[in-house]
Amino acid sequence: MEMNIWTLAILVFIINLPFGYWRANVKKLSQQWFLAIHIPVPFVIGLRIFTGLGWRINTFPFVVGAFFLGQLAGSVLLAWWKSWARREVSSCIVMNVLRELKAHGTSRGPSDV
Repeated sequence: MEMNIWTLAILVFIINLPFGYWRANVKKLSQQWFLAIHIPVPFVIGLRIFTGLGWRINTFPFVVGAFFLGQLAGSVLLAWWKSWARREVSSCIVMNVLRELKAHGTSRGPSDV
């Protein structure tokens, strides 16, 4: 599947958002901090292979930039979330979204019908 470099960069950015969010909420240089940075790497490698862009040198600035911008945006998102949230904020963005939806009464599960 041949893909545009910008599409790949956007996907890498999106993949790194939750990991940057996680990284920003753990102690620097701890095991979790290193995991938050390195777990997305195999996914990015897989995307490079899957998209057919391979390892051309001109793609590296886009992919590496998207990787670090995703990490940075995730940490900024955590800081914003902490200032806004009514409940305690965890390191998992998915759990935080679900908690906030439940707290605001907008989540409608099978028991709410």
